[in-house]
Amino acid sequence: MADSSFDVVSKIDRMELDNALNQAIREIDTRFDFKNTGAKIELSGDKIAIEADTEERAKATLDVVKDKMIKRGVSLKHLDAGEPQLSGKIYKIACALKEGISTENAKKIAKFLRDEGPKSIKTQIQGDELRVSSKSRDDLQEAIEQIKNGKFEFAVQFVNFR
Repeated sequence: MADSSFDVVSKIDRMELDNALNQAIREIDTRFDFKNTGAKIELSGDKIAIEADTEERAKATLDVVKDKMIKRGVSLKHLDAGEPQLSGKIYKIACALKEGISTENAKKIAKFLRDEGPKSIKTQIQGDELRVSSKSRDDLQEAIEQIKNGKFEFAVQFVNFR
């Protein structure tokens, strides 16, 4: 019997991220406490730019974005928000989007599985993803549960289970 496998990846669902940002923009446009504060949210490539007249409004805008991301199922581990920076009269927050598993993080997962996981598991780093294979599908499902329960500082998803 051939080995079964799955891939561990860290990818953002762009459609859900767009939906979350559109909902946040709509909420900021309609909420009374955001009237005339110059609050704006903008997505460009792998960066989200947040602007507001005061530092507190900029942070509140970021909180609205985080809230909408959670509701849409986009992990906050993908979001790397900086501190509010004063630029002229406007406070800006630059939020980088993190995607992909670095080689270092893939090695952490592989070591975690080697130490804690079933003994039949084999891991292989392939670019920005990690392939986990075994003869037993039950061992693979156990590995998925252990990775989910392992507290990593990056978001993980599981694809290509076969």
